[in-house]
Amino acid sequence: MAAQRFVDLLNEQIGHEYAAHQQYVAIAVYYDTLTMPQMAALFYRQAVEERDHAMMMVQYLLDTDSTVAIPGVAAPTNAFADIVEPVELALAQEKRVTDQINALTAVAREEHDFASDQFMQWFIKEQVEEVSSMSDLLTVVRRNRADVENIEEYLRREASSEQADASAPPIAGALA
Repeated sequence: MAAQRFVDLLNEQIGHEYAAHQQYVAIAVYYDTLTMPQMAALFYRQAVEERDHAMMMVQYLLDTDSTVAIPGVAAPTNAFADIVEPVELALAQEKRVTDQINALTAVAREEHDFASDQFMQWFIKEQVEEVSSMSDLLTVVRRNRADVENIEEYLRREASSEQADASAPPIAGALA
C-alpha cells in the first residue's frame, strides 16, 4: 500500500488533472468558435491526455489497494480576451501541474514509498515535454497573433504521428 500522505495528495492531484481536462476542453471550444481547427484539435487532444493522467492515477491507487476519492473541480475559464490568452493560461497550468507532480514525488521520497516514487517518474518526464511544447506554442501564437493562418500552418507542420508511450502507466478503464 502507498503511504497515506502520498495517497491523499494523489487524490487531490486527480482533481487537478480533471480541472486541467475541463480547462483544455474550454480552450478547444474557444478556438473551434474562431474556426481555428488545428488549435482546437490540439487542445481537444490535450484534454483527453489530462483525463488519461487522472485515470492513470486512479489505476495506481486501485493497484496499491488505496482509497480512491474523486474530487470535484471548479468551472474553467471560458472567455478570453484574444487568441494568445488561452495559451498563456495553458502554459501557467502546465507549470503549476509540474510543481504539483514534483511535490508528490517529494512526499513519496520522504515517506520512503519507492513504488510511488517510481510511478511519478513518468509524470515528471511528461511535464518537461508539456511545458516545453506549450512554451513553444506561446511563442508562435504571440509572434503571429495577427495571422491566424500562420499559427494553423505551424500546427499542421509540427503535427507528428504520436505513438502510444509504452512506458506510460496503465489507464483505469482502458481497453487493452
